[in-house]
Amino acid sequence: MDDPNLTVFFLQIAGAAALLIWSVRLVRTGVERAFSAELRLWLRRSGQSRVLAVFTGMIAAMALQSSTAVAILTAGFVASGGIAIAAGLAILLGADLGSALVAKLLLARQAWLIPLLLLGGVVLFLRGHQRRVRQGGRILIGLALIFVSLDMLRAATEPLTDAPAAAAAMQYLARDLLTAFLIGALLAWLVHSSVAAVLLFATLVMEGLMPVSAAMALILGANLGGAFIAFGLTLAAEIEARRLILSNLCLRGGGAALTLAALTAFEPPLAWLGATPAAQIIHLHILFNLALVGLVLPFTGVATRLAGALLSAPSQGAALDHITALDPGALTNPNRALSCATREVIRIGEMVEAMLRPVPTLFTQWDEGTASAILDAQETLRKRHFDTKLYLAQLTRNGLAEELSQRSLDLSTNAANFEAAGDAIATTLLGLAQRLTAEGVHFSRPGWQEICDFHDRVLANAQLALRVMMTQHPDDARALVAEKDSIRALEQELQRAHLGRLREGLTESIETSNIHQETLRALKQVNTGFTMAAYPILTETGDLLSSRISSRA
Repeated sequence: MDDPNLTVFFLQIAGAAALLIWSVRLVRTGVERAFSAELRLWLRRSGQSRVLAVFTGMIAAMALQSSTAVAILTAGFVASGGIAIAAGLAILLGADLGSALVAKLLLARQAWLIPLLLLGGVVLFLRGHQRRVRQGGRILIGLALIFVSLDMLRAATEPLTDAPAAAAAMQYLARDLLTAFLIGALLAWLVHSSVAAVLLFATLVMEGLMPVSAAMALILGANLGGAFIAFGLTLAAEIEARRLILSNLCLRGGGAALTLAALTAFEPPLAWLGATPAAQIIHLHILFNLALVGLVLPFTGVATRLAGALLSAPSQGAALDHITALDPGALTNPNRALSCATREVIRIGEMVEAMLRPVPTLFTQWDEGTASAILDAQETLRKRHFDTKLYLAQLTRNGLAEELSQRSLDLSTNAANFEAAGDAIATTLLGLAQRLTAEGVHFSRPGWQEICDFHDRVLANAQLALRVMMTQHPDDARALVAEKDSIRALEQELQRAHLGRLREGLTESIETSNIHQETLRALKQVNTGFTMAAYPILTETGDLLSSRISSRA
C-alpha cells in the first residue's frame, strides 16, 4: 500500500473500532436509563441464593452488555451491606458469563436486522413520549450500530488478507501466546469493554487474518483486562467492595492465565468447539466463563475470605473529612471561586451519600461505631455548609453578573438541601434504628424488603444527583426529577401496603408501624434533598414546567 491508502486504511480501522465501542456504550446507557431501578432491585434481591445470583448477574450483563457495569452496581450493594460478599461474587461470575454470551449473540445476526433495528429505534426515539419508550429506541439504535461497526471492520480488514506484513505479525502472535494474552488484556482495558474487544478479535478471525491460537490467547487476555477495569474503578471504594472486585479479578484473570498455560502445554484439538475458527474461540470464551461458575460457585465464601486476607480493613477511626476546597485566594476571580464552591458542595453531597449507605445495616444490627461516625460526619457537614455560605456571601458582597449570582444562589441552595438530607439521616433514621433495637422488635419480612428496596432507590438517586452536579447534563437532570415523582408515588404505595398488613393483624407490622412509616418518610426527605440539584439545570434549559418536567423529557 502507498502512504495515502495506508492512512485511509488506519482511519477505517480506527473509525470502525470507535463506532463499536460507542455502540456498546449506547446500548448500556439506554438500558441504565430505562431500567436502572429494576436492575438494581433484581441484583440486590438475588443475593438470597447463589444460583439465582449467577442467573441474575448473567441477565444483567446481557442487558447492559457489560460485566463491569454489573460489578460496579454489585460492589455498591456489598459496600452498603445489602448483599453478602459471597453472593456478590456469584453475581459477578454470572455477569462474566453473560458478557461472553452477548458476544456470541452479536456475531450471529441476519442482514435484515440492521435496517429493521434502525427503523424501529429511530421511530421509538423520535416519536415516543414516555421515557422508557425513547430509551428503548436508543437500545435498538445501539444494537444496529454494533452490527454496522462489525461490517465496517470486516470491510476495512479485507485488504490485510493479502498483506505479508499483517500475516507475519499474526504468525508472531500465534508463536508468542504470552504477548498475545497481554495485548488482549491491555486492549480490553483501554476500550473499557471486554465485549467490544472480543468482538474485534472474533471479526479478525472470521476474516482469516488471525490464527486460532493467537485469537485464543487474545480472548483469554480480554478476560483479565475486563476484570481489571472494575478493579481500577473501585480503588477508592469501601473495603468489602474492593475485596469482592479483587476476588473476581484473581479468579477470572488467574483462571484465564492458567487456561492459557494448559492449552499451550497440552495443545488439545479445538475442532469440537465449532465448525469455524470464529465459533471455536467464541465457544472457548463461553466455556471458560461457564467452567469458572461451576468450579467457583460452591466456594465463593472461601474465595472472598482469601481476598480479605490480601486486603486489610482500615482503622475504624478513619475520618470522613478532608481539606476544604474553598480557597480564599480565588475570591478575586468569580469563576474560579464558584468552581471551588462547586467542588465543596459536591463533597458535602458525597458525605451525605456515605452516611446513607450503612443505614440498613444499623436497622438490622445496631453498631455504636458506625452511628458515631455518622454523627461526626453530620457535624462536619454543618461546618462545611456554614463555611460554604460564608464563602459565597463574601464572593457576592462586591456584586456579580446576573448569571454568576444565580450560580452562587444555586450552590448555596444545593448545600442547604444536602445538609437537610444529612440531618434526616443523622437525626431521624439513626434515631429510628436505635429505637428498633431498644424496643427489641423487628420489621415484618415484606416490610423490611420494602424498606431495603426503597433505600436502594434513594441511594441510586443520590449518586445520580452527584453526577448531575458534576456533568450538568440535562438528560440526567430530567431523569432525576422524574425519579422524584416516582419516589413520591412509591412511598404512598408502600404506606398503603403497610396499612394493609396492619388490617391483616400481622404482629411484626403492628409492633413496628410508626417506625416503618417514619423510615419511609425520612428516606423520601433524603431523596428530595438530592433531587433538588436538578432544578437549576432544567430551569436554565426551559424543561421545568412549574414543579414538573416537560413531556419531551
